[in-house]
Amino acid sequence: MSSATDKEAAPKKGKGMIVKLVGGLVLVATGGGAAFGLMQAGVLGHGEEKKKEADHPKLVKKGDVDPFAPKAEGDKEGANPEGAEGDGGSEFRTSYFTLSDEMTSNLRDSDSLVQISLAASTRRDGRVLLWLKKHELAIRSELLVELANTTEEEVRTPEGKEQLQKRMTSAINKILTQREGFGGVDAVYFRSFLVQ
Repeated sequence: MSSATDKEAAPKKGKGMIVKLVGGLVLVATGGGAAFGLMQAGVLGHGEEKKKEADHPKLVKKGDVDPFAPKAEGDKEGANPEGAEGDGGSEFRTSYFTLSDEMTSNLRDSDSLVQISLAASTRRDGRVLLWLKKHELAIRSELLVELANTTEEEVRTPEGKEQLQKRMTSAINKILTQREGFGGVDAVYFRSFLVQ
């Protein structure tokens, strides 16, 4: 009799082990799925990415306070006092940075020289303006490379000057990205432009 009971108990024991094994696999799969879902939602992990993203200069809407706005000497309210923004145009405030000195460079495959003075604009917070001032030497160097890589024909046409402005904007953003991890310059403007 005991051998019949042992035979009946053995299959039950095997079924119990299979149930436990399947149950364990279900728990592991459920836990893995939950962890994956929480990571995709940003609850787990990705904390470093969010932190880095939060450190980038933000777009500043007109009327908003820019905590990084540089103050001019003797200016108590900063570069953009309340109410100084117009109602039309972009919803974001535009700030300008003027490079301190003119630049003179030879032109590619030409005996001509170009002499320019520049300003850059940003719609982001004042950190971009601070970075432009901080890295002005490296920016000027990169801009001189762009000028030297420009032909005389390019600087004599409006289209060529527009292309040069775009290349210079990219050059400035390249330097800022290398040095600070973020560009932020929207455009470059010519304050003066002379070809000799």
